[in-house]
Amino acid sequence: FTGSAFGSAAIWQYESLKSRVQTYFEEARADWMDKMRPQKRGDLRKQVNSWWNSLTEGQRTVTGIIAANVFVFCLWRLPGMRRIMFTYFTSNPSSRALCSPMLLSTFSHFSLFHMAANMYVLWSFSSSIVSLLGCEQFIAVYLSAGVISTFVSYVAKMATGRFEPSLGA
Repeated sequence: FTGSAFGSAAIWQYESLKSRVQTYFEEARADWMDKMRPQKRGDLRKQVNSWWNSLTEGQRTVTGIIAANVFVFCLWRLPGMRRIMFTYFTSNPSSRALCSPMLLSTFSHFSLFHMAANMYVLWSFSSSIVSLLGCEQFIAVYLSAGVISTFVSYVAKMATGRFEPSLGA
């Protein structure tokens, strides 16, 4: 999984760089069209764009991860989703599904305080780590760390004979 994650991140990084270069040249050619195009309206849209543009690249990257964690947290609160959530969003070596929960449980939190604390810590160091690694490599590290820690949890559960489901990485 880790090799695939970093390989995919390298391809994503290359394609992102290629896209930025192409966009730069397209914007240079189409610059004169901006003067003729009507401006978009809407205060809320401008405020959201202003807020989004004020974030660092790391904070923008982590915003997606936080949104995924909040979404999964909300799914835990729906009674009709409990069976699916226990099957795919908790790690348990005695479960039918072994591989997908290794990744999906990384986004799973049952306590609001636990999720908020984890997301705060992630937010606090995101700018520096993303500037060091790049957003693509950071996401590969994040996902790989989740899968590896779940694997270690599987090994520990097998060694101790405890087969309770667990959440998180």
